[in-house]
Amino acid sequence: MSVHEYEVKRADGGEQSLSEFAGKVMLVVNVASKCGLTPQYEGLEALHRELKDQGLAVVGFPCNQFGAQEPGTDDEIQEFCSVNYDVTFPVFAKIDVNGDDAHPLYQYLRSEAPGTWPDAPGADRLNPFLEANFPQFLGNDSVKWNFTKFLVDRDGNVVKRFEPTIPPEALKDEVAAAL
Repeated sequence: MSVHEYEVKRADGGEQSLSEFAGKVMLVVNVASKCGLTPQYEGLEALHRELKDQGLAVVGFPCNQFGAQEPGTDDEIQEFCSVNYDVTFPVFAKIDVNGDDAHPLYQYLRSEAPGTWPDAPGADRLNPFLEANFPQFLGNDSVKWNFTKFLVDRDGNVVKRFEPTIPPEALKDEVAAAL
């Protein structure tokens, strides 16, 4: 299996095979527009613009599973990304990343890189909130919050998972090494 074997829904309703990203390094991120981490869009866009010509593809998947922080329609999400962060990387249709309705792509990503939570950098700030509000996310492979990032190599293999509190600019060296 590889990430390239999955199809996803574009924000316009059409289907897209992730095989279109074969040969590129991907940074797959679940995003939200009403989250304290939403300013990470700026860092994701900066990485995208700086490294896309070297083969980086940042791809966003809106998700409303964390505190209902992505309530908008796919059209509203696209407008928000464009107007507020001048996002030029693809932001696909809203999906679930956890639970029975989790998109198969995210089931695969989570199985390949279960994460290091609660030991990830910055976890000490988010763990008390998660423990109080979302205890089901701790101690397993679930995506813990918005802006979890998965680094995927040019062949579609999951290289590493970065938890939400790690900002995009902190990934530059690891992304560059994968390129």
